[in-house]
Amino acid sequence: MNEYLIVIEKTKTGYSAYSPDIDGCIAVGDTKEKCEISMKEALKFHIEFMLEKGYEVPKPKRREAEFVKINFRKSKGKELAII
Repeated sequence: MNEYLIVIEKTKTGYSAYSPDIDGCIAVGDTKEKCEISMKEALKFHIEFMLEKGYEVPKPKRREAEFVKINFRKSKGKELAII
């Protein structure tokens, strides 16, 4: 079994998702849960299509994600980011 990372983002109208390992495979949903379900289905169909056509399916990569805090300050009327 392969585990592919999916990224789910809040949008103005709901949620969208993509996988950095599978180019062109995206999904949307009204809720985060619906988006995740749609993305799992999209990955399944996308990978099945690739296999059917004889395309190489990318292996999932292990990734780590972290949040970093960035402070902002004003200088001469412009906001500048400082770490």
